[in-house]
Amino acid sequence: MPTSGPDLIIDPLAFPFVAFNFRVEITVPGIPNVCNAAFSECDGLELTHDIKTVREGGNNNAQIRMTGTTSFGNLTLKRGMTSSFHLWDWFQAVQDDPRVRAHGEVVVLAENRNTVRARFILDRLLPLKLKAPPLNAKDGIVAVEELQVAYESLRLKRPA
Repeated sequence: MPTSGPDLIIDPLAFPFVAFNFRVEITVPGIPNVCNAAFSECDGLELTHDIKTVREGGNNNAQIRMTGTTSFGNLTLKRGMTSSFHLWDWFQAVQDDPRVRAHGEVVVLAENRNTVRARFILDRLLPLKLKAPPLNAKDGIVAVEELQVAYESLRLKRPA
């Protein structure tokens, strides 16, 4: 395999992950393209296991650690811009029918912004908070200061 020159093959998956290339995709039944917004920050992709400690009778020098329930964080998206009101429609749909749930994916991209490095799959999303930014006459696009979303499961999908 060549180490330099025009025949050099660079595997995009060989480079470390970068945190600045991502997109968020949210789909809600009955509302097209709910999240076609671009956000500058995404936080809250987290899993936590509750650990149970069990002591063995008669053995004072040992304890057994067992996995309990798994809990999930809340996804927080900040400083987004969009050209639609679909996020507001999603909030209204949940107010009208509390059973409405969405599906979401946070897609981590390589430096070229085309190669998918990883997908975080979020199921059964509910909107928690949608905050509009301070209004300013010089800005000409609909902005979202903060969007918080609860989810019931999180899993990682690796690229093919």
